[in-house]
Amino acid sequence: MSDVYLYQDTGEQTTIAQILASAKFTKSSSNLLNLGLGYKNYWIKTSIAEKVKDTRDFSVFIDQSRLFYVEVFYVKNGQVIFSQHNPFYNLIPNKKSIGNINYFKIPNNISTLRPDIYIHAVSKELFVGPVEVQKTSSSVSLLVNRDLIFGLYSGALLIMMLYNLFLYFSVQDRSYIFYVFYIFFTWLTQISVQGFASKYFWPENQWLHQHSVTILSLIALLFGLFFTITFLNIEKIARKFYKLLLTIFFLTCITLAVSFTSYLSIAFAFMQLLTFLSCIVALVIAYYVYFKKGFKPAGYYLLAWTTLIIGIMIFIAKDYGIVPYNKWSIYVLQIASIIEVTLLSFALADKINYFKKENELSQLQALEISKENERLIREQNVELEIKVQERTEELQATNSNLNQAIIDLKNAQSQLVDAEKMASLGQLTAGIAHEINNPINFVTSNIKPLELDINDLKEVITKYEKIDLNSDVVQQLKDIESFKKQIDLAFVNNEIVSLLSGIQEGAKRTAEIIRSLRNFSRVDETDMKPVDLNEGLESTLILIRNNLPDYLKVVRDYGNLPKVDCLPGKINQVFMNLISNGIQAIKSKPLHEEEEYLTVKTWYEDQEVKISIKDTGIGMTEETKHKIFEPFFTTKEIGEGTGLGLSIVFSIVEKHKGHIEVISKVNHGTEFIVTLPANTQ
Repeated sequence: MSDVYLYQDTGEQTTIAQILASAKFTKSSSNLLNLGLGYKNYWIKTSIAEKVKDTRDFSVFIDQSRLFYVEVFYVKNGQVIFSQHNPFYNLIPNKKSIGNINYFKIPNNISTLRPDIYIHAVSKELFVGPVEVQKTSSSVSLLVNRDLIFGLYSGALLIMMLYNLFLYFSVQDRSYIFYVFYIFFTWLTQISVQGFASKYFWPENQWLHQHSVTILSLIALLFGLFFTITFLNIEKIARKFYKLLLTIFFLTCITLAVSFTSYLSIAFAFMQLLTFLSCIVALVIAYYVYFKKGFKPAGYYLLAWTTLIIGIMIFIAKDYGIVPYNKWSIYVLQIASIIEVTLLSFALADKINYFKKENELSQLQALEISKENERLIREQNVELEIKVQERTEELQATNSNLNQAIIDLKNAQSQLVDAEKMASLGQLTAGIAHEINNPINFVTSNIKPLELDINDLKEVITKYEKIDLNSDVVQQLKDIESFKKQIDLAFVNNEIVSLLSGIQEGAKRTAEIIRSLRNFSRVDETDMKPVDLNEGLESTLILIRNNLPDYLKVVRDYGNLPKVDCLPGKINQVFMNLISNGIQAIKSKPLHEEEEYLTVKTWYEDQEVKISIKDTGIGMTEETKHKIFEPFFTTKEIGEGTGLGLSIVFSIVEKHKGHIEVISKVNHGTEFIVTLPANTQ
């Protein structure tokens, strides 16, 4: 086989074209890959070895039975000429297939071209195994041998289970039944690791295929702990180790519960840690019980666990290339497991004779122990009463502290909501002040010229009033006409009309803004009432008109809507927040088009009123879109937002029995669609 090259894919949906264009592969020291624990997304590059003359009937062989996803691409001259795809559900061999894994047969017409082979492999557990391009017959032969070894291994453990189950019914010792279950779940774990369990027992159950190794290993560990405690009689012989084993037991139970959740990789890591810790503790206990307490059946137990640990060490060393990866190192764990269960069966048989003598001694001590137990129970009752009293006092103090913490939390929440309201109010007030200032300035700038023009008219009128009929009237009229030409009376009349028209327009625009502000706030309306949402949207747009940049065009597309029962002030607050966010998203773009658009659209559909507020801004990623309604989440710089705006919007819409939908794409803008039930009565 040719050299193997690796590339770790950090993207979510990287295509083969992107890999061919830019991926930088690193040469692997061998074809045995150990990619580690957890989620792994790797691209593997290889080819048919140059020394191979006949390239027909070759297969891509990935010796890993628990892959989540595999896709194989055949590339020639930078172009994909063929591909093979195995999603998760196809990676589980069916009952009729050979072996415990799938392999990919290279079409003969492709193999003769000697293409480069790119393998996209995704693992959610532990990825360890060789990747080879070899004769299909070699792959089939190897898998046939594995089926045979699987049968032999299963038969050996079945015999052990039946033998010890018979002993359990004969002697009624719990150690035997725990041991039977330990063998059973150990067997299930081993065949799950090899992929045979998914093949024969749950071939279409994806969840079990992913979780079975962790769950079954933990259950086997639990029964192993039960067996160790009962077989070595640790509660009596080695009391100081008993609590340690109970601690491991409870940690195993917690890890088992976690393994049923989405935190499978964490549970898998803890499973390995607890298994290793249990093996070490079991060896120490067996050594102590055998050499210090003289319990001879523990000798078999010590030898059994030593054999298993040696097998585990060789198995792990195989994964890291310390020992050769061959048929012996692959199955060393199964071989060690068979030797272990055999030695433990010998230990259980030896235990029968040992405890015959122990039973006689225990009967003599039973009466004394019974009296001692009565004394201990009395002492424990007294201690329990004291502890109950102490615990009650602690709970009362804790309850008091908790109530105060709840009060503080509510106060903090109220202050944050008030802060968001004040921030929105400050922004709105600044815009309104600017909007009102324009028409007011228009009025005030016209008043002074109007006053001057009126004074000129008054001067003309005064001159007419002062005409002395007894004097030269003609001369006086000529003087007045001269004054009228001096002040350009016709221009003054036209200017007065123009100035009055400007003052009237400024007053009209001021009244419009005040009316829009009143319609927006509805501060005197705290009850649900039928409202025209188009009117609320228009009022909001008028109030934020000052915030619109020159390149932003507002597109209004109002439909014919029925009135909606709502709190007008709250709904207008929703409109203000969404429109302001749209404007901010457009302003945040690094480069602007000649015209950017903010589109406000309403329509009536299926007894519901829909309001769409769409911008051509920077858009959002999927991760951001899923978090925008969470309290305190914000993409703005520190100090520019509280992160409560959209959370309050979501709360208001939800209280009105509506819902809000977000459609967004990075660099393509965002659309919020608010749906509210209509008042059709």
